[in-house]
Amino acid sequence: MKFSHSIQFNAVPDWSSHYIAYSNLKKLIYQLEKTIHQSSGGDAESRPLIQYEDPETVFIRALDVELEKISSFYVLKEKELVDEADALLRDVGAFEDGPIDESQPRPPVRTRSAERPRPPPQPRSQSARSRNSTEDGVEDSEDEADETVGLASRRRSSFGRRRTVPNIMQASTDMTASTELTRSLRRYSATYDDYAEQAALFSSGIMLKKRIITIYVQLCELKSYAQLNRTGFSKVLKKFDKIVDRQLRRKYMDSYVDTAYPFRSETTADLEENISKIVDAYATIVTNGDNEAANRDLRSHLREHVVWERNTVWRDLIGMERRAEAASLGHTLLGRDTDLTKTLRQGDAEQVLPTKEISTPLGRFTYPVWLFSSTMMTLLVILTIFFVLLLVPLMEKPEQQNCLAMLVLVSLLWATEAIPLFVTSLTIPFLCVVLKVFRQTERPHTRLDSKDATAAVFAAMWTPVIMLLLGGFTLAAALSKCSIDKRIATFVLSKAGTQPRTVLIANMAVAAVASMLISNVAAPVLCFGIIEPMLRNLPAGSNMSKAVIMGIALASNIGGMLSPIASPQNVVAIGIMNPAPTWGQWFFIAIPVGVISLLLIWAILLVTFQPGRGTTIVPIRPVRDPFTGLQWFVSIVTVSTIGLWCASHQLESTFGDMGVIAIIPIVLFFGLGILTKEDFNNFPWTIIILAAGGLSLGKAVNSSGLLHTVTGAITARVEHLSLYGILVVFSGLILVIATFISHTVAALIILPLVFDVGQRLEQPHPNLLVMAGVLMCSAAMALPTSGFPNMTAIMKEDPTGQRYLHVKHFITRGVPSSLLTMLVVVTVGYGAMIVSGM
Repeated sequence: MKFSHSIQFNAVPDWSSHYIAYSNLKKLIYQLEKTIHQSSGGDAESRPLIQYEDPETVFIRALDVELEKISSFYVLKEKELVDEADALLRDVGAFEDGPIDESQPRPPVRTRSAERPRPPPQPRSQSARSRNSTEDGVEDSEDEADETVGLASRRRSSFGRRRTVPNIMQASTDMTASTELTRSLRRYSATYDDYAEQAALFSSGIMLKKRIITIYVQLCELKSYAQLNRTGFSKVLKKFDKIVDRQLRRKYMDSYVDTAYPFRSETTADLEENISKIVDAYATIVTNGDNEAANRDLRSHLREHVVWERNTVWRDLIGMERRAEAASLGHTLLGRDTDLTKTLRQGDAEQVLPTKEISTPLGRFTYPVWLFSSTMMTLLVILTIFFVLLLVPLMEKPEQQNCLAMLVLVSLLWATEAIPLFVTSLTIPFLCVVLKVFRQTERPHTRLDSKDATAAVFAAMWTPVIMLLLGGFTLAAALSKCSIDKRIATFVLSKAGTQPRTVLIANMAVAAVASMLISNVAAPVLCFGIIEPMLRNLPAGSNMSKAVIMGIALASNIGGMLSPIASPQNVVAIGIMNPAPTWGQWFFIAIPVGVISLLLIWAILLVTFQPGRGTTIVPIRPVRDPFTGLQWFVSIVTVSTIGLWCASHQLESTFGDMGVIAIIPIVLFFGLGILTKEDFNNFPWTIIILAAGGLSLGKAVNSSGLLHTVTGAITARVEHLSLYGILVVFSGLILVIATFISHTVAALIILPLVFDVGQRLEQPHPNLLVMAGVLMCSAAMALPTSGFPNMTAIMKEDPTGQRYLHVKHFITRGVPSSLLTMLVVVTVGYGAMIVSGM
């Protein structure tokens, strides 16, 4: 959750206009960044005629205004609450001594807060506004209600409370957006407004209890107010230093913020002392002197604090998917539009499915539009093909016939995405059991009954491969939550300078390396976040912005082939190959292929986009904060895990499989609280279910004997070809298929077939063909739907809501990029595979 949201949800609604205007200050920082960029770069005509003030001076002036606003409000609110607390404590003392006589007016009491000096006045414009907004209120009760009975008649003098009526026009943008939502979520602190009218119904003890609770809540809210605003100053100063390249944070915090009255240590101590007195009073009145019980009871009346927490890359990815619906179908099966602008909002009428009416000889009938939509028609055609294949005998054995029908059904559903990919995967174990496609591994290969087939199919779904995938996701989440990946990436990009061609290749290299280490699903999300400052300062429609976004997407696809955990299809390939390749073998083959392909794609982007024309780049600055102990720990665990994976063959007697090693970071990061349960829930489980379903499909096709039959037929047609010829044929076939369907789906469908064909050759090379096939899955990048990086890139929007890239950009750059990468795979990659002994 962003810190600006934390301010919104934690703010006391009545005080909303008195918090730091965090969003406004961020906007000012971006404006200052543009001012610096315009005045220092570009040609003479684009520079401003009038030189602007020093950005630091402008920002300090804005901070001073916010600091004065917060200090003035805090002093007034503290005096009000301490006066109420002192009056309450006197009443508690009187209650212990005997009945309270409320009929006589009491003189006002001078408390320490009344004598407390106000911070020295400074010429800041917001102080008057803050003071007026606090005092310009209305009384909570009617005069005649104060004369009823007991403690209620002391309400005006004891409480002296005026409800703040915030001026909506003066409230900062941080607060106004969420005030109404927050009102509905929090308990109001001013819960005693109607006590005067009901005082006759309550005893003095009950009234004191209610007053104690009210004042306790308000004092805690005031404490939270100071803490939240101080954090806001610290974070906005950090952002200023990072974006404008200054070192203002420590100087301003030490000289101004920490010395301001609300943030002094003695102020906090006074507030804590008053809270402690209120707890003691509650213990005296309610819990018979048990302070622990009093503290527990009082805290139950506080609103739950919404804690700001750094997002993991998976949470960011889920947010993008929710906005974009994975850039695939614009409508769901039932016709509910997934367009963000049409999402149902609070207060909207319930969405009604669109309908149509037709006339028939039997009368007029109304039917839902989705019933005859293109998606429904596609689904019906696929189901028809499935049932036809079940009934028309094409194979000799029934289990192979059923498995063929299931394979065609699943492949068509995956290819058309008539229903979500992961839902299709979940149908596979169901069909395997119902259609009885599993056979015994020993001869005579009799069909398994439903119970045995259930055990077999679910054993195929959860394998060490899935644990390896989870381990990779865990490393990515920990690196992003601790900002290690961003620190490394920004450090590299900060060395790239401001030449467009250099910046482009640097971003592509960072995307490829990030994909290699933290998965090509997560890498584009990380890289797009890093280049955001650069994109902000490029003119609308700039070719440089298109080239960088396209370069990151294509480089992430290339990076998806560089390590076994770089993409889901690689994990699938490792599960198929026997024996599984070592990490050293994988690097020896994939890295030369990836580097050469990356350079060729870079050349294509330079020629087609020509990003250097009239482009001035804002340099990306590295993070200057020192490495923390937590970051060192996460880095050491990550490097150690990857090292163990690299040595997995040598350690097979100890760990058995790479999937077991993957448990180590999962246990460490989640067990020590570095990652939370929410982070675990935010993993891309749709990808995991997709891979698990694909593994069960591969097991079913193999167990039923269908794979043996099909590969026998294919081998008979390609046996006259050399190994290299078969490699080229399968590489081209996989490139075409993976262009139109997901890379992972293509690997799940084709790689088991390729492996079996390779086993049947005179000189068996199954691992070589599978390795080339999985590299070609990553090389398919001609369409926006060809892989996760492309889907992420096509949904990237500029500040006006317009997409940077369109389908034509992917076709015109992606097709030549895919073909050149295929050329590299069947030449350089083939040579490396032969040398490595595959």
